[in-house]
Amino acid sequence: MPENRDPYQQSGEVISRWVKDRQHLLRNEAEDFLRNEVLAYASRQEKYWHRDYTSVESFARSVEPNRQRWREAVGLFEGDGTALNATLELWYEDEKCTAWWVGIGLLGGLKGRGILALPKRCREPVPLVIAQHGIGSSPERVFGLDDPSDIYKGYGRRLVEDGFAVMAPMNVTDAPPRARLERLCKLLGRTLWGLEIYRTKRLLDYLETRTEIDVGRTAMYGISLGGAYTMFTTPLEERIKAVVVCAWFNHRRHKMAVDDPRYSCFLSGDEEHIWIPGWLREFTDSDLASLICPRPMLVEQGKADGIAWWPLMLQEYEETCAHYGKLGLEERIEIDLHEGGHEIRMEKSLAFLNKWLRPS
Repeated sequence: MPENRDPYQQSGEVISRWVKDRQHLLRNEAEDFLRNEVLAYASRQEKYWHRDYTSVESFARSVEPNRQRWREAVGLFEGDGTALNATLELWYEDEKCTAWWVGIGLLGGLKGRGILALPKRCREPVPLVIAQHGIGSSPERVFGLDDPSDIYKGYGRRLVEDGFAVMAPMNVTDAPPRARLERLCKLLGRTLWGLEIYRTKRLLDYLETRTEIDVGRTAMYGISLGGAYTMFTTPLEERIKAVVVCAWFNHRRHKMAVDDPRYSCFLSGDEEHIWIPGWLREFTDSDLASLICPRPMLVEQGKADGIAWWPLMLQEYEETCAHYGKLGLEERIEIDLHEGGHEIRMEKSLAFLNKWLRPS
């Protein structure tokens, strides 16, 4: 600034520079403070988590307050008495499977939709996999259509061919419409996540009426945004007995708040729907996974996947393993860390699902 600091003696250009300089300083000081608060996670763990590892039952009781706070964070929608009134439209049939578009009542006039595929020639009720697609994707892609990059590997179809029932729920799929709906949800103190988690719970209510399906043997297997839904839904849905989280699991504090050329950071993105109030108060990925524990969990992740820098992700995975290890359940947590990118692999996941949904 010049020696003469009287603002009324300065040119408009000088005043404008002062304003911009002070705003630059304020913005960066605020971001630095808030990022450091996000990264100061260990102190909040001590405040919010009081796990008891003396038994599985004691562990479940000790994390129940956290489970309830997660329910509040995502703003889980609650039923209003709307009837299921399920409708089915045949979508595909061959000698191995039959698939329908399913529609069910959710709330008011809102419907939930997805593709249900059942294997043929099964004499006993079959286990179920909820196969959740990612952002910019669809249930059709789960079954191998509209997937020019072969990211999904037609994994839903492969699961049906292996004798699983597959339910592929349809999410709102693109970032701008998700953001628009998220704003409306926020006005109600809820989130779009909470609405679509409720959708999945209602689909399970419907699937319990299908005699061909054993909902008591249900897993969830999601990629990318579907991996998020897998991690977000399972703590609030006890009917899900095992999970495969593909191309999502992460060192959440860095993923959300620390820009780095080795991975994409949501802070610099435009996915408004991703910002769940209170998420990193206490629910980094390993802590959220402790609300899935003791149920079996497989992390499927590519080293070349730009959503994460894999050594950072491994730190979070090791913290997750510690929860299972302290309960003597090391065999229930696995990782498939491969050399590929943002994609379904199924090199370990199919064996994992057979192991936990078809115990010998």
